[in-house]
Amino acid sequence: MSANRCIRLFSRLQRHISARAARTSAGSCHASPGSVSVHKQHFTASLSWSRNASSNSSPPKPPDTSLFVPVSLKTDPPVDGSVGSELSQPLDKNEVLKALNRFYKRKEMQKLASDHGLDARLFHQAFISFRKYVLEVTSLPADLHIIISDICCGAGHVDDIYPYFMRHAKQIFPMLDCMDDLRKISDLRLPAHWYPEARAVQRKVIFHAGPTNSGKTYHAIQRYLAAKSGVYCGPLKLLAHEIFEKSNTAGVACDLVTGEERIFMDPEGRSAGHVACTIEMCSVTTPYEVAVIDEIQMIRDPSRGWAWTRALLGLCAEEIHVCGESAAVEFVRELMYTTGEEVEVHTYQRLTPFTVLDQAVESLDNLRPGDCIVCFSKNDIYSISRQIEIRGLECAVIYGSLPPGTKLSQAKKFNDPDDPCKILVATDAIGMGLNLSIKRIIFNSLVKPNINEKGEKQMETISTSQALQIAGRAGRFSSKFKEGEVTTLHRDDLPVLKEILSHSVDPIETAGLHPTAEQIEMFAYHLPDATLSNLVDIFVSLSQVDGLYFVCNIDDFKFLADMIQHIPLNLRSRYVFCTAPINKKQPFVCTSFLKFARQFSRDEPLTFDWVCRHVNWPLAAPKNIKDLVHLEAVHDVLDLYLWLSYRFMDMFPDTAMVRKIQQELDEVIQQGVRNITRLIRATDPAMADTLQTQGGRRAFDRLLGGRQLASGKSHGGQRSGGDSVGNSLSDRLVKDGLLTPDLLRQLQQEWSKEQSSSHQSAPDAGQSRNNKKGKRRNKK
Repeated sequence: MSANRCIRLFSRLQRHISARAARTSAGSCHASPGSVSVHKQHFTASLSWSRNASSNSSPPKPPDTSLFVPVSLKTDPPVDGSVGSELSQPLDKNEVLKALNRFYKRKEMQKLASDHGLDARLFHQAFISFRKYVLEVTSLPADLHIIISDICCGAGHVDDIYPYFMRHAKQIFPMLDCMDDLRKISDLRLPAHWYPEARAVQRKVIFHAGPTNSGKTYHAIQRYLAAKSGVYCGPLKLLAHEIFEKSNTAGVACDLVTGEERIFMDPEGRSAGHVACTIEMCSVTTPYEVAVIDEIQMIRDPSRGWAWTRALLGLCAEEIHVCGESAAVEFVRELMYTTGEEVEVHTYQRLTPFTVLDQAVESLDNLRPGDCIVCFSKNDIYSISRQIEIRGLECAVIYGSLPPGTKLSQAKKFNDPDDPCKILVATDAIGMGLNLSIKRIIFNSLVKPNINEKGEKQMETISTSQALQIAGRAGRFSSKFKEGEVTTLHRDDLPVLKEILSHSVDPIETAGLHPTAEQIEMFAYHLPDATLSNLVDIFVSLSQVDGLYFVCNIDDFKFLADMIQHIPLNLRSRYVFCTAPINKKQPFVCTSFLKFARQFSRDEPLTFDWVCRHVNWPLAAPKNIKDLVHLEAVHDVLDLYLWLSYRFMDMFPDTAMVRKIQQELDEVIQQGVRNITRLIRATDPAMADTLQTQGGRRAFDRLLGGRQLASGKSHGGQRSGGDSVGNSLSDRLVKDGLLTPDLLRQLQQEWSKEQSSSHQSAPDAGQSRNNKKGKRRNKK
């Protein structure tokens, strides 16, 4: 056992045992420094004991009773009629109310109820419900009627109400009677035991560790291609597509499985020996010779981390090849310790270096071919792309909500050496999944929106891991730029970037988990009247995890569950609908999701014609940014249809036709993105044209080589107001904010003709202007 391994495991040990036990363990380690084997045995025994203690002996955490929603009870008349009144006497409601209030104020009753799961909140809610029941029901059960009658007559004690109160409390809070069962169902402390098929295989785990562009995934894929059978698990559809194509090109038959798509290479639909899939879609029951899990550091992702945990613990493969950051090595070792599997580590260095520059770009006038400006908001993408094209430069645009085909099209345009497009404006969507020929990464900002552990959105400075992932795209081994450069657009951000990149990546310490459909169904068996959102809330509240795991954020799941709660669906169908990957920020997507669920609940198939009517197909090319955003939303709706079609094939039958119009829509969106600056201008005509600024005109002069225009004035000599706009081509470009290479050539030809016709007069005019400027300076 290495020293680092001992240190890491010992730090874990301290989390699970008391401080005194930790000190004792440390003391025993120092007591026999010459006996390494004895130390290892003692340490392993201590660690095993601590894990068992944390898994089996730790006291259950108290439930969050604010999640316990009381069930409405039917006040059916008792089967014994009014026997209570006949045996005793009718009740005086005022006296009954006094007796009930005395019961409520009894500290002893509150303590006794607390011991049986009713904390102060639940005790109060249960009492309000019980009091209402007693005072409003037409006829109480005979036993309760007699007890209350005796209390009102002074022949009984208010404490005698307690059994009947608790009976009522358990009726409106059914979870009180099955709390132990609910705790067992939500016990997530030993996830390695969930996958018996994987535990039956003595797996060999190989970790390929290294930074971006180090060849780690390449080596894992080579072993994958050489195997008799294999599965590749990636974080993005684009990566799965890449491996799918690479495998089939190499002569290795490979299927593709993503949430929205299935491609089988066998004409009869039989599965091939190899499959490339998005990680959520991997099978944990199919045996393989080799499995590749890419981007393992995402195991700590607040929303999707559970998928990497499931793949790492559950894949049935003789060899598990894990690719990712070195920061995950020790954590993967520790997870594999719980399965009894060792980890073999292969470390790789970056194939092409990148350098953090000492100067910021400061102005878009200083852009060079091969530059990529990274933004963290779509508005910044729109703004910067327009400013770039105003300067006569073409740019490609890539952001997360674009369809995969559009992203690939823009990447191809940027990478093509014969294409005039040499600038890329992108979000951190370029961090993985696209091969781009980038010379210089330029951070427009170092702040991006993140979701914290509570599910709250907040603006945070990017982490070292995120910065390295993006910066690593500069200079790729397979591109024409063998060395990369990294800097910022704004001068103030550069020292911050250097500070971020100077730190080592924080080691990964926890992996995500997520309740399964089976676990939620078992919860629903005990709590049949609870909503799905409430079931999940109670599950997370009661769930227990050890120090290696956390429960992933479920806000998106709950958002969808609440949206369709009023629609009559069985629990399994409801659960599947709520796991659909949709963008809840898009109103049209959410509305479509609701309509899909409603149509499904009526047992009416969602046909191609129905979908076309809903999305108003066919759709015209976008005229402004709002149109483009809507087309992206429609593409997401078609994705949702395809995603659901593989879960409910009979209800979503027209997959092929929907996929066809989705491909047509992708081409329409590509056309819109190619004309994105025109769309931006159409969206906001009042947007300030940067060429109307003095700096913009200086950039324009540089593009013209400092030439003068037909009016005899350079743009640098125009009045700062920019009010005088003539009819020449150059003036139209300034007015419209549009400058392309073709128009620039026309402008140069125009200048050449005018230059030859005024060859003699222009120098004199220029000298005259210089003399005037000199006089003005002297006056000042």
